[in-house]
Amino acid sequence: MGHKRCAYLTMENSDGWSIDADLGFPPMEEMGWQVEPIAWRTTAPDWNQYDAVYIGVPWDYPEDPEHFMSVLETIDQSRAILANDLELVRWSLAKTYLRDLEAKGAAIVSSLWFDGMAPGIVEQAFDKYRTDQIIIKPVVSTNATDTFLLTRDRARELEGRLASTFRQRPFVAQPFIESIQSDGEFSLFYFNSEFSHATRKVPRPEDFRVQEEYGADLMSIVPEPSLLETGNSVMRLVKPMPVYARADFVRGPDGRFLLMELELIEPSMYLRMDADAPRRFAEAFDGYVAKKAGDKPA
Repeated sequence: MGHKRCAYLTMENSDGWSIDADLGFPPMEEMGWQVEPIAWRTTAPDWNQYDAVYIGVPWDYPEDPEHFMSVLETIDQSRAILANDLELVRWSLAKTYLRDLEAKGAAIVSSLWFDGMAPGIVEQAFDKYRTDQIIIKPVVSTNATDTFLLTRDRARELEGRLASTFRQRPFVAQPFIESIQSDGEFSLFYFNSEFSHATRKVPRPEDFRVQEEYGADLMSIVPEPSLLETGNSVMRLVKPMPVYARADFVRGPDGRFLLMELELIEPSMYLRMDADAPRRFAEAFDGYVAKKAGDKPA
């Protein structure tokens, strides 16, 4: 079997990050793939030398999203198949994609969208939601960077920092979903729109961040039927079909599962949490590239 070349986009420095995407490489190699990690910021190679490019773990892209998108656009213009599709990446780069999904019927965490910080905005969010705690985060971000859990008093204390962080930076304000500190966040993983596996992440006591880098507990779960159906219904709204996706949910005050994020660019797929997930990913990737190859000019 001849080798097919796949560039795996990553960061120049991944120290301190929990990464297990490499678990998908052995089954990919069995299918004839040669996987080559490439830092997305590095001097661009000739992308025409690759059959596919997997947007792996370029988790520092919010530092320069314009450059990141220009790299992906260059790849998309080459013979290489980009996964996920550039159209999906462009749409999901900013969290405003949640508004689109909500308009199509998805239940999301209630959100207020702002183009930048101005006097009175934080108080407006507190008044709107009649709550004691709100979350503020950038519309382009990863790994809870520049995400704030605020009370009214804390918001006043951080007024200067919030103004500096979001002065000309779009952000979203949401009511804090208290169940996240007990139930945590539920993640459903999909390959070619087929459900693969699920996890639950619970933040450490007194924290709200569910990322491993902040000490959250991670466990494999069998999703309850209502969660799986909610996830499936969200995936049916996404076009074109993503090769890979992670849908993150929290349990709302009324017991419904609410979409927190739909990760379509570079989600951690937690392949280590399910013994068969690496092969399912490899098969989905291989099948997607084979199907798309005929649509690309030689």
